[in-house]
Amino acid sequence: MVAVTPQDDSRLRYAWRVCSVTSLGLVLIGIAGSTLNVALPAVVRHFQAGALESGWILLAFLLVNTASLVFFGRVADLLGRREVYLAGFALFTLASLLAGLSPNVWFLVAMRVLQAVGAAMILANGTVIITDAFPPERLSQGMGVYIGTLSVAQLAGPTLGGLIAETAGWQWIFWVNVPAGLIALIWGAVILRRMPRGPRRPVDAVGNVLLFAALSALMLALSEAGSGGLGSPVVLAGAAVFALLVPLIVVAERRSSNPVLDLRLFGGRLLAYANAASFCNALARSALILVVALYFQAARGLDAFEAGLSVLPVPAGIGLASPLVGLLGRRVSPYALSIGGAVLSALGLGTLMLSADPATPYWVIGIGLFVAGCGSGTFLTGNTTQVMRALPSGSLGVVNGFRVMVMNIGIVLSIGLSLSVLTGSVGPQLRAQVYAGTLSTLSPVAVGQLMDGFQRAYAVLFAVALAGAVLAALARPRPR
Repeated sequence: MVAVTPQDDSRLRYAWRVCSVTSLGLVLIGIAGSTLNVALPAVVRHFQAGALESGWILLAFLLVNTASLVFFGRVADLLGRREVYLAGFALFTLASLLAGLSPNVWFLVAMRVLQAVGAAMILANGTVIITDAFPPERLSQGMGVYIGTLSVAQLAGPTLGGLIAETAGWQWIFWVNVPAGLIALIWGAVILRRMPRGPRRPVDAVGNVLLFAALSALMLALSEAGSGGLGSPVVLAGAAVFALLVPLIVVAERRSSNPVLDLRLFGGRLLAYANAASFCNALARSALILVVALYFQAARGLDAFEAGLSVLPVPAGIGLASPLVGLLGRRVSPYALSIGGAVLSALGLGTLMLSADPATPYWVIGIGLFVAGCGSGTFLTGNTTQVMRALPSGSLGVVNGFRVMVMNIGIVLSIGLSLSVLTGSVGPQLRAQVYAGTLSTLSPVAVGQLMDGFQRAYAVLFAVALAGAVLAALARPRPR
């Protein structure tokens, strides 16, 4: 038995308080995004927005958030993690207040950009703050609770968004973030201790500009590919700009004395394979709820609320597995947990692939969804703990920003890829009925064609999940 000293006990109490702050931040950002996804039609109707403006209400946040994660991870390494983290809460809260006061749709888009900057400051640093607070042998527990809060946002967000949009008006989709943001800001200011800053070094301005431009071009191309197809001028232009800028980034970062993205940190076997596995898991996980919700509406004729209830086993599985796996982390290595989680995700998706039929009993589908959710919760806890343990303290911010950025790219690609595979089984004239969820009332033949699309979509996600399991196995840590 290992004796627990008063100093160890005090550190653990502080660590769990820190976990409450960072988890609150994750719930705040997660709920803010998922409530808007449900309430977007109400916002569009209020401003009488066209397709371009409607798309940018969501796209502006995703682009700026993803492209600035690495930057704010690096800024926090140099200027102080607590200060940047709390500034993110303040900016996100202020932008939410102003978004509800928007006089027109483009002002709202600008506030979404500010929200994205604040969210990047929070997301790039939350995991690092937890890593610094917890003793290494307890890190998996803290990470399990932190990641488990993702399921809180996924469970509460859609229902809350629909309720607010119907009863209080679209403005409260943003204003509900204000009291929550203020509570998080005050609680964080009280709890978080100042962390040592890195040495003062010049900012890599050229690297920051090139990286932001390349990621923005990539995210714009990926977002457009789902609706405009791979031959869209926007997709081709975005891909060309990204391909042109990548070698320039490599050259600039190798020449910089203080690179924003130190490429030497990502050359190791563990980080390269662990981040690739994380990308595959995000790609397999993110479109699952959307695809299954469309299945229940388009193939079974359920309404949006019933379809939302039907997909709850996924976030329930994440929320249950993450903290339990965190407890197991004291006896089981993060490497083994990440492999086991990836395999479970593949098993859940395989179950859905084999049961893609309108007559399949719900309990079969529910088991597949729950197993996939448990797999994602297990993988996220193990993979994140493995990556954060393997890093030198001076590079935690930039590598965590890169890790979250990779996951965000997987999320965008997942949705576009899955919808393209799914709707490719029906003609262009029927795709609107798929998205509207009305295909089940149109034609049994069309439903049969659509089921082939669902089976192919699940098969693609299953293959990606299997690839994630292989990559997780390749991310074996070197013996100490």
